[in-house]
Amino acid sequence: MCGIVGYVGSRTAVPVLMDGLKRLEYRGYDSAGIASLEDGEVRVHRRAGKLRELEDSLQGQEFAGTIGLGHTRWATHGRPNEVNAHPQRDSSGRVVVVHNGIVENYREIRDRLLSLGFDFRSETDTEVISQLIALHLRDTDDLHEAVRRSLAELSGAYAIAVMWAGDPDAIVAARIASPLVLGLGDDEFFAASDVPALLPYTRRVIVIEDGEIARLSRTGILVTDADGKELSKAVDEIPWSPALAEKGGYSHFMQKEIFEQPRALADTISGRYSEKSGLLYLDNLVDLEPRLGDIQRILLLACGTSWHAALIGKYYFEELVGIPTEVDYGSEFHYRKPVLDESCLVVALSQSGETFDTLAAMRAARELGTPIVAICNVPGSTLSREADGVLLTHAGPEIGVASTKTFTTIIAALYMLAIQLGRIRDRLDAGRATELMQQLARLSGRIELALRLDDQIRELARRYADVSDFLFLGRGLNYPVALEGALKLKEISYIHAEGYPAGEMKHGPIALITADMPVVALAPAGPVYDKMIGNIEEARAREGQLVAFGYEGDKLLPELADHFIGLPPATDLLSPILMSVPMQLFAYHIAVRRGCDVDQPRNLAKSVTVE
Repeated sequence: MCGIVGYVGSRTAVPVLMDGLKRLEYRGYDSAGIASLEDGEVRVHRRAGKLRELEDSLQGQEFAGTIGLGHTRWATHGRPNEVNAHPQRDSSGRVVVVHNGIVENYREIRDRLLSLGFDFRSETDTEVISQLIALHLRDTDDLHEAVRRSLAELSGAYAIAVMWAGDPDAIVAARIASPLVLGLGDDEFFAASDVPALLPYTRRVIVIEDGEIARLSRTGILVTDADGKELSKAVDEIPWSPALAEKGGYSHFMQKEIFEQPRALADTISGRYSEKSGLLYLDNLVDLEPRLGDIQRILLLACGTSWHAALIGKYYFEELVGIPTEVDYGSEFHYRKPVLDESCLVVALSQSGETFDTLAAMRAARELGTPIVAICNVPGSTLSREADGVLLTHAGPEIGVASTKTFTTIIAALYMLAIQLGRIRDRLDAGRATELMQQLARLSGRIELALRLDDQIRELARRYADVSDFLFLGRGLNYPVALEGALKLKEISYIHAEGYPAGEMKHGPIALITADMPVVALAPAGPVYDKMIGNIEEARAREGQLVAFGYEGDKLLPELADHFIGLPPATDLLSPILMSVPMQLFAYHIAVRRGCDVDQPRNLAKSVTVE
């Protein structure tokens, strides 16, 4: 979950490192640090708190080194203070390491190193890596070899980058189950946890696989396997523009990403279906299609916001494909003994494609022989590479920690996958498939109209910014949107909120409703509209403050609710995408009103790459 950046080239390293860390701060912001090599000496600067604390501490200092490492931290081992910040050094101060992940056996290694006379200053598992590398450097003057030997002793999930004063022209980087990409510029090379750190300098990348070790020097990149055998690696071109990772005049990345949803949805659909034939062209699923006609069951694996999208996907698969569908948390799945075989299709969902629990669940499913489709937003991610087929969402980089455009585009990808399966299994004819896709294509325009309600929603947020609790209610396809709306509010405003299926309100949550409890009701016209009206009446009878989101032109909701927001209508199947937008805006404006850090909420990180 931490952010790593490394640079070697002809530029002064520190500005490159700081720029990269700014683009990775969404991965963690408990503390930050940089290290650069100058005249054979390692210079390390670290600060607790957000990156601006480090940036302020560097003001007025001069740097000349053209090789360095940077790190922004989400704390696992050790409190988020300066001593525990990365880079971590060995006892001599000549070996420096930045690290994302967890070393599971660090205590045993630390005890052994203590017995050999090594001194430890921090509470981190990372310091063990630097000390272990220093130990192996006693037997070799090859940093790559010392790192290789050290990694053979470590257990866990990690990505690291290492520098050594004894080899002032190189960085060594490696990974096990944590993301790491290398960037190739003009006579300069980069290492990073995620692509946005590289975009201002290059879009040519090498994805490092588990167990691989790379040496980055001024003359190029050498990649080996865990045994030291040199590997030939493909260079990929990332399609994202650097501008996509900038705020572009918006106050926050989250705000920008909410307003990017019409474009993100259009890009996710673009080029993927034919109006003439009703066929979808999901290129990366072609090899898997012969197996899809025989599946008898679908299992959706996800965590967090992606899990809410999966709940909506369950409706799609059961209605459009006619196949029993289950939804499971990745974090729970791989600790059970699930009953799976090749007749089940597993669909794994992750915005980053690096979510540890989802990857572990997918790998557990693979061992049972199931075909696997990945839905994610990051090309070249671990999830996309390990699945049998992949459906990329094309939302572009998402910097805000709270997912917005990736949530709605993942739902769109599930919708398209359901239509494709419906066609393969003769559940949908060409005419119906074309109709469904045309409805999805028109949705971008409806989201544009929904975004014009921003001022209304800002005013609504002003009224409710100081409350302590919320209840979100929805039914059918919009029950998961109620869960997601409550999660967004919790994530970024720190207000306690619960999402509930409205039909379950009488089984407990109705006891919470008082005149001080705002109830957000999602009530678009559709099959369960009348049922939602009944639930709204029940909340109203308990004097709950009713905030209703429905469709414009609704005659009943404005009479029942204290506040009503009317959206342009959408089909029942696509209403969750549309209804998600005001939930995001509502949470965003409340958080801004409360003075919260919208893009970097406390205790959270964008990519959950540790268990």
